[in-house]
Amino acid sequence: MDTNETVEPTENTENVETTDSSAEDTTEVAAEAVEETTEAVEATESAEAPEATADDAVEASAEEAVEETSEEIEPVDDTKEIEEPVGNPNIPDFGPGDTVRVSAKVVEGTRERIQAFEGVVMRIRNTAIGGNFTVRRVAHGVGVERTFLFNSPRVEKVEVKRHGKVRRAKLYYLRDFKWKLPRIKEKRY
Repeated sequence: MDTNETVEPTENTENVETTDSSAEDTTEVAAEAVEETTEAVEATESAEAPEATADDAVEASAEEAVEETSEEIEPVDDTKEIEEPVGNPNIPDFGPGDTVRVSAKVVEGTRERIQAFEGVVMRIRNTAIGGNFTVRRVAHGVGVERTFLFNSPRVEKVEVKRHGKVRRAKLYYLRDFKWKLPRIKEKRY
């Protein structure tokens, strides 16, 4: 039946049976599956003793499958030590609002040099292995943001210039200031 066709009700709607080709297909498939299982059960009964039932045939096939999989499983060697990845030792602890100078390696052609990028830490995402941090600075009226990975070999070192006192973890509001970053108060310990 097409979805755009309308079905008009008949006079006697209580005893009307609806037939659908997909329902007929489903019943045919189910009947074929029942026939196949009965044939398999009859075959196992004829091969084995006449007292064997369908449950016995299922249990036997399950036991065979367990035996096959147990042979394929290799024992786990627990003597190997799991090495935890070590982070970059040149990155100290810092947080959002801190002013940092990041010395990053830059490749230009065949040369490699170290370029310093100084700005305010806007966000820190997951300080663990896959973590990164974003530093923002305003240069000639244009805001520039760079994201650095904590475990990147491109980060040579990070120097914390000052610790800022902020109340948020993500300082996205700094993007609204075009020419001049707002003054972030320094933390007093």
